[in-house]
Amino acid sequence: MNDDPHGGWPGQDPDPARRPQRPAGPPRRPAGPPPGYGQRQGPPGQAPWQRQGTPQQPPPRRSQRPPVAPQHEPDLITHHEHNGTTDRGYDEPYEDEPYAPDTDENGKPILTPAQRKKRRWRRIRRVLLALFCLFVVIPAIAFVITYFAVDVPSPQSVAATQGQAVTYYYADNTEMGKDVPKGGNRQILTPEQIPDIVKKAVIATEDASFETNSGFDIGGILRAVYNQVTAGKGGGSTISQQYIKVASGDDESSLARKWTELAKSFKMNQTYEKKDIISAYLNIIYFGRGAYGIESAAQAFFGKPAGELNASEAALLAGLIQQPGRSENPKVANDRWNVALNRMVQNGFLSAADRANLQFPTPIPQADKEQAGVVNPFIRDKVKEELAANGITDDVYYRGGYKVYTTIDPKAQAAAEQAVADGMKGQTDENLLNALVAIDPKTGGVKAYYGGPSIVKGPNGQDLKGRDWANTPQNPGSSMKPFDLTAYMQLGKGGINSTFDGSNNRQFGKQTIRNAGPGSTCSQQCTVSEAMQRSANTVFYDMVVNVTKPGPVAQAAKDAGVKPAPEGTAELFADNNIALGGGKTVISPEDMATAYATFAAEGQRRAKHFVVKVTNSQDEAAYSAPEEAKPAFADDADKSKQIAGNVTESLKGVIPFSKLKCPNNHECAGKTGTQQHTYRPGEPASAKDANSQTWMVGYTPSISAAVWVGGDGDKALKGKNGKSIFGSTIAGPIWQKFLSLYLNGKPGERFEKVKIIGGDDNNVVPSTQTPPGEDEGSTETGTPSTGPSTGSSSSRNEEDPPSSSKNPPSSSENNGGEEGGGNGPGRGGGRGDNE
Repeated sequence: MNDDPHGGWPGQDPDPARRPQRPAGPPRRPAGPPPGYGQRQGPPGQAPWQRQGTPQQPPPRRSQRPPVAPQHEPDLITHHEHNGTTDRGYDEPYEDEPYAPDTDENGKPILTPAQRKKRRWRRIRRVLLALFCLFVVIPAIAFVITYFAVDVPSPQSVAATQGQAVTYYYADNTEMGKDVPKGGNRQILTPEQIPDIVKKAVIATEDASFETNSGFDIGGILRAVYNQVTAGKGGGSTISQQYIKVASGDDESSLARKWTELAKSFKMNQTYEKKDIISAYLNIIYFGRGAYGIESAAQAFFGKPAGELNASEAALLAGLIQQPGRSENPKVANDRWNVALNRMVQNGFLSAADRANLQFPTPIPQADKEQAGVVNPFIRDKVKEELAANGITDDVYYRGGYKVYTTIDPKAQAAAEQAVADGMKGQTDENLLNALVAIDPKTGGVKAYYGGPSIVKGPNGQDLKGRDWANTPQNPGSSMKPFDLTAYMQLGKGGINSTFDGSNNRQFGKQTIRNAGPGSTCSQQCTVSEAMQRSANTVFYDMVVNVTKPGPVAQAAKDAGVKPAPEGTAELFADNNIALGGGKTVISPEDMATAYATFAAEGQRRAKHFVVKVTNSQDEAAYSAPEEAKPAFADDADKSKQIAGNVTESLKGVIPFSKLKCPNNHECAGKTGTQQHTYRPGEPASAKDANSQTWMVGYTPSISAAVWVGGDGDKALKGKNGKSIFGSTIAGPIWQKFLSLYLNGKPGERFEKVKIIGGDDNNVVPSTQTPPGEDEGSTETGTPSTGPSTGSSSSRNEEDPPSSSKNPPSSSENNGGEEGGGNGPGRGGGRGDNE
């Protein structure tokens, strides 16, 4: 044992001078606590600092660091416990290092600002890398895969799928006929066969960057996105993309379709020259008139080969590419022609001087020779219009091998054509025109549609496409009065038993309103129901001007199903003239049949339609008509039914009063209407008493039919023996004949009774009045009005000449008229018949 008083390790030299010395340098921290530190010594329960040889105060410790058993090296005599100095705890921080916990209250490491910045940038780099892979690397790989996986269809293969006939079927599934494209034989032209001016016109109009883009235009795509967001117009497709879209026949708005389109478009531009691409596009694109490809379009619009097209003709065809379904609309065609020419000038393809000298190239008249005897062209046009509104647009109509199942009943269609033919026998006035439309109130389906002859003779004897008079709006005359009554009941103002002054020659401000004569005049306490039978103008003019006002009448017509422009063709001009169906108010036979069908359907409005369903060449469903009904005249179905039923009650008496008959065992209701011709200096005296438009609109519970017999514009029409025509003289018998033929053999039907509005149930309508004679009313004349005018003259009695006053009444106050009501600017005094 070593007796050295300084206490060293055994065998250690007691002479310090002989001990090896540590090299000079900064003091180093002990590698660890002395042996035995932290180990349990002494009696149980005694703390380490209470043991012998240790300080009596517990060393400071960090409360959040868990104790760790350190690894000790052998004690050296330099340790403080051997040399008598005080040592700090091993967990105590150095005086030159500020104390800070290593973790926060949640146990997460606490980072310095530099460490936080470094970690933030590390995260940003990772996010950017992920975004780069997501939006650049992966799409690039996918694009390359798509590029090699797709093929670009040739114009020849595309042409084989275009120009397919569309087969039409009647409601009983028997074939009606086929609609064959009129573009003629398809011919694929080479680049050399297409004039440069045609290519330039199309490039300028459709894709100004065509010569430089790689199949898609980033700027165009961004513009398209902007237009989508801002509800603007214009797309971003290049000519190459349009070719791919037409070639694939896929116009779905999906990212997958657009992605494939971009890949094919890019591949097309890597595979073919620009002259081949524009030629391929021109060989398959649709221009309208059933013409696919530039050669067919040149023949269909101008009757010449594509190689002979000039700049003006090329501009029109180029402009129509965006709106081929409206090629027959003169305003649309002219606007598109101007757009194309302006863009040709902007792109340097045409000088401003040459552009100023160009005239609009009027297309050749369109005749339906190929359709005569196959599919009624007017039915075809209505079907195409309906399909275009539901996704089968004009440019794809001939590409699907479609089968169209229509609502047209072959029996009803045959009955309509026979009724018109029989009703027009013996008529010698070549200005007489006619139309008939019949609709099923229970479905809204059009059962029969006759718009007149589909082919007419032009001034030089050439065949021209006829005008569809069933879709042409005319003054409805007194057939507008049921809407007056509807508005009156909708507003809760009264009902069919309410009374008005029905006497003749009533004054409304500066306006004098007359009835048609004794047959159309009733007492000063005339019920609305009797006024409807007699068609008393003074009652309904009073009702609208002083009670309902014109606006609600226009709304009642819309509620029933009349469609004003731009969705439809009607004009419901909300001035006083609307009360008697005159002035600027015009409605087509198609709309009148639709609106009266709502009365027949007990106030339930159904969408008028021609198509039940459409299938493609694989017999897959391509479209089905929706089936829904809504209360028309009130939110409550029962209230709407009551209003419609009251209108029906008021119209039932009109039939016998107009000397018409309902079909056997069938109850019917309806209203006639007449619009007076405006006499002009130089016309024969007989024109003073002539009418220009006549109507009969009526229904049973199962069919609503509108018949119009009139002229193209305001013409003085004459019937047999040179007599004036009225709603009951030609249109009425045609209507009666149609219903008799169509309903023959069908079970009898009657209208359901409803509670009378404004009266008790036992007083439904007054007894039917005795119908007047054909010439009744010719003995009474009225006094012309002398109020101020803006171009309309006063209403008058049947035999009255138009007002000779230099200042006839203003049209804004209504020019009145008996059966026909007021007339628009430039027309004579409105009046109707004594129906």
